[in-house]
Amino acid sequence: MATLNTTRWIGIGLLGLPLYGALTFFSSLEGQPDPSTQLEAWSRFVTTNEYVWGHLFGSIFGLIFVIFGLFALGVYLATSYAPRLGLAAMVITVLGSALFLPLQGVATFSAPEEGQAVLAGLEEFEALPPIFANTVQGLTGLVVIVLGFVGNILVGVAVWRSGTLPKWAGALWAGAHVLMYLSLMYGQTIGPSSTPLTVPLGAVVVVISGAWMALSVLGGSSAQAVGAASQPRVR
Repeated sequence: MATLNTTRWIGIGLLGLPLYGALTFFSSLEGQPDPSTQLEAWSRFVTTNEYVWGHLFGSIFGLIFVIFGLFALGVYLATSYAPRLGLAAMVITVLGSALFLPLQGVATFSAPEEGQAVLAGLEEFEALPPIFANTVQGLTGLVVIVLGFVGNILVGVAVWRSGTLPKWAGALWAGAHVLMYLSLMYGQTIGPSSTPLTVPLGAVVVVISGAWMALSVLGGSSAQAVGAASQPRVR
């Protein structure tokens, strides 16, 4: 009974994966203007209440859900055919997600104030030179992208090799994050600093993959429970 309860709780934890995808999808539906070329439009965009709520519940809570889901996945993969790979994938991906949280906090709570200053005509604010914190923030963003990309690819490979989870759920998970992270890296380097359309598309694939994994574990634990209940007891 204890084993069945543990598996059920792991399956419930895995529901954090599709929830992360769903919240990411809704938070990235409306493309953010590029502040380097559309500063006034960006300022109007980030000073709305919808922007703050969308980032708080969509981005920040989405990352919290995926961290819970990844912990559950790492525990489940520990008894699979890829335990070490599953552990490494979990650690790398959780580290990237945890580092992403403070960056999302800056975007959620600091960007609106910057946008308000621009709309108020405080030119001195925009004329301030970059400082060390800006450089570290940019480097942290690149580290987050690398860790997230590598970690989620490893998650997909670990699921594929697990022998206990659907292989194609792992392939979908890896493919979704190729769409999401390569486009984010483009935006952080040579492209516009706005949300590309590949992010909500990848988020939909994450919902499908995460739900597939969670339901396979929950369905498997239910099937085991039914099988155990049907067995005659030895007295």
